Amino acid sequence: MSVFKNLPTPPAAPKKTITDTRHGISRSDDYAWLRADNWQAMFKDPSILAPEIRTHLEAENAYMNAAMADTKELQKVLFGEMKGRIKEDDSSVPVKDGPYAYGTLFVTGGEQPHYFREARDGGDRKLLLNGDKENEGKSYFRLSGLDHSTDHSRGIWGYDDKGSEYFTLKVRDLETGEDLADVLENTGGGGVWAPDGKSFFYTLQDENHRPSKIFHHIVGTPQSQDRLVYEEEDAGFFMGVGGSLLDDYIFIDIHDHETSEYRIIPTSDLTAEPKLVAERETGIEYEMTEGGDVFYILTNDGDAKDFKIMETPADKPGKENWREVVAHKPGTLILNHMAYARHLIWLERKDGLPRIIIRDRHSGEEHSIAFEEEAYSLGLQGAAEYDTDVIRFSYSSMTTPSQLYDYNMVTRERTLLKTQEVPSGHNPADYVTRRVFAPAWDGEQVPVTLLYRKDTPLDGSAPCLLYGYGAYGIAIPAGFNTNCLSLADRGFVYAIAHIRGGKDKGFSWYEDGKMEKKTNTFRDFIAAADYLNEQKFTSYAKIIAEGGSAGGMLMGAVANMAPEKFAGIIAAVPFVDVLNTMLDDTLPLTPPEWPEWGNPIDSKEEYEQIAAYSPYDNVGEKPYPPILALGGLTDPRVTYWEPAKWVAKLRDKTTGDAPILLKTNMDAGHGGASGRFQRLEEVAFEYSFAIKVADRM
Repeated sequence: MSVFKNLPTPPAAPKKTITDTRHGISRSDDYAWLRADNWQAMFKDPSILAPEIRTHLEAENAYMNAAMADTKELQKVLFGEMKGRIKEDDSSVPVKDGPYAYGTLFVTGGEQPHYFREARDGGDRKLLLNGDKENEGKSYFRLSGLDHSTDHSRGIWGYDDKGSEYFTLKVRDLETGEDLADVLENTGGGGVWAPDGKSFFYTLQDENHRPSKIFHHIVGTPQSQDRLVYEEEDAGFFMGVGGSLLDDYIFIDIHDHETSEYRIIPTSDLTAEPKLVAERETGIEYEMTEGGDVFYILTNDGDAKDFKIMETPADKPGKENWREVVAHKPGTLILNHMAYARHLIWLERKDGLPRIIIRDRHSGEEHSIAFEEEAYSLGLQGAAEYDTDVIRFSYSSMTTPSQLYDYNMVTRERTLLKTQEVPSGHNPADYVTRRVFAPAWDGEQVPVTLLYRKDTPLDGSAPCLLYGYGAYGIAIPAGFNTNCLSLADRGFVYAIAHIRGGKDKGFSWYEDGKMEKKTNTFRDFIAAADYLNEQKFTSYAKIIAEGGSAGGMLMGAVANMAPEKFAGIIAAVPFVDVLNTMLDDTLPLTPPEWPEWGNPIDSKEEYEQIAAYSPYDNVGEKPYPPILALGGLTDPRVTYWEPAKWVAKLRDKTTGDAPILLKTNMDAGHGGASGRFQRLEEVAFEYSFAIKVADRM
């Protein structure tokens, strides 16, 4: 019997069929009209959205609210539980940098972070930026951070108050707390100070939301006078700007999803032309970090699929001078690297588990930091100073709250600085975390991380929330998540499927889940569901699948491929209209996405590959399970019309009576609500859908 009863008639989007022909292949789209013609302007001013589109989205929200009306009390309970696990007046452990130590804190009831500093070895804290004060009167507000100058006199801070990810930058006098007259619009959200604290470098976002230009801003002058430092004309590449710990170089990082290029500017001559390090080669990636008179370069050049580390003279950084210092080890993926005066360190992953390796730069001696749990997460934070023997890292698992350590690389002593507090209480012994392996269609073993209470019956009766992503090489860590405890405490098995498309098992795991091999991602997720059903961790009738963004594409694909294996599906900001989006090079981010999915404009083969799995294009006449799709009106990454079109088509095609719901946040973008507690309300809503579908209310 359906848990959704007495629902009103759902909205039926009008059909306005248009036909598109590419490579001699024609397709019809009944709902293309939901894409606003003025979408670029609308992202900056949502009030100009066409009335017909707004009316439809509001009708969808009304229907969704009716379907979920009986969960309102549950949402409040879930929110209370999740909020109760957060220390409201929490603060970070300050990071030492010169005469000060910098950190962030939250106040009781506050949504936004506050930035502070104190004397290096402790003392009274000086508030530098009050995020809650800046947030006042805004329905959406997201801070991008506070970057202090080398002389500690000023800070750059940025904010987005629409969810469109166009950030405004301001300059603050850190002594007086007052903002200067400088206001920079449409930036990427941060800046890199020149050593004298009188100027900084930043990225500017173009009308397609691509950081395509680097500018040099002199404090006290208008943005219109900023000097253009470098422009990347290839629409398929992004840019970022960073600085070295020694303040001797500005790094310009140019990249897409598979190719990278660096240019550097010595801070001794800020007007110098950016110097090319190594020219871009398709499929070759490299990242740089400073090491005094050398640079250390992490790269996959020379068939080093899982990456190696090279060294090159700082004054002659070209590839012809690269020398190997850490060899490529197949199956051991080097994730990132850092260098300090006496040590080179890197974070690597082998067999799905991370570890930190430390090498003495003089002796070459190496040792590692690792842990013994079956599944865990490590975060390498490093240090803010170059001449140091102490770095910082974090550790957690699905059952172990996050722990922050200082680590002395010479004495090998670990100092526990902080353990995440769970004010409402948490006993790790009440829970079980496991790493199991689901056999895929081709014999591969798909890792699945599980969390459940130790008293949960494993006889097939337990509901399960199965989460997946599987794109861009992003590995989903098996870290501590206080939110999912609300599901575990209600008898759920919480599962993360580490499917192909991520780098959970090395770079080849990523390669086997992209482009022409993309369907491996979807089949791996279904294999995880099959395994959990067969081993009686749960059953098909109890599995609720969840994924967001590219993971939302996964949700759309498995809904088409195996709807009978899922009791419900939650798709957050789902990238489901893949073919239409990849065919539209005017959309934000489309050209940079071609290396991940394919370019259907130029290639008929890649057109057909995408068309074969694109969730929107493959919605069919079959009984779909209950589906909850969530979108954001000003989302530049997955535009609001993707979930809106998908839901309209699903509702038209389904042969079942399960509800298809759409919730559009009219005040937010890709990341959803911006405040820490506002975000919990969204999670509580999603979980209430899962609990309702599982009939556990």
